[in-house]
Amino acid sequence: MRDSALTIKQINFHSVRGLFLLVLAAALLIACGGEEFQDLRDFVRDSGADLRGQVDSPPEIKPYEPFPYENNASLPDPFKPRKQETKNAGGSGSGLNQPDFARPKQELEEFPLESMKMVGYLRKGSLGNAIIRSSEGKLHRVKVGNYIGMNFGQITSITESEVKIKEMVQDGAGDWSERISSLQLVE
Repeated sequence: MRDSALTIKQINFHSVRGLFLLVLAAALLIACGGEEFQDLRDFVRDSGADLRGQVDSPPEIKPYEPFPYENNASLPDPFKPRKQETKNAGGSGSGLNQPDFARPKQELEEFPLESMKMVGYLRKGSLGNAIIRSSEGKLHRVKVGNYIGMNFGQITSITESEVKIKEMVQDGAGDWSERISSLQLVE
């Protein structure tokens, strides 16, 4: 009997403790709902009061007006690539700026320009010469007018820090155009 009385006391203690925790949690929740953040609640409530929900109308879209393209001599065809006009004096060759294929190749025309490096500069009187290292590691002395690279490159100027080269490259249509390249001095 004594065990049953003890058990009832323990139950009563646990239910009183649970009830106390429940009342404490309710009191904390009520305390959190106080006036502490009332100014923030007022700001949020009043922030949209002066706003108007009106959006400007989109700009008027102009209707498409097709342009009739009449293929006459005064207008070029916009769907064909434009090319430089060829100037064939003797009727031979295939376009403007065509390189001379009959010219004998020089030694540095065997190597791509990207594989060569300018490693030095020599001045003899008023003429400057550049020292070029090929991809094989061999040194070559070049001057203005020499050919270099695989794109018919011709040296146009030499300074103490740079060699400027005019190359001739062919586009997909078969026309030749000039491209300026350079080799910078490597220290």
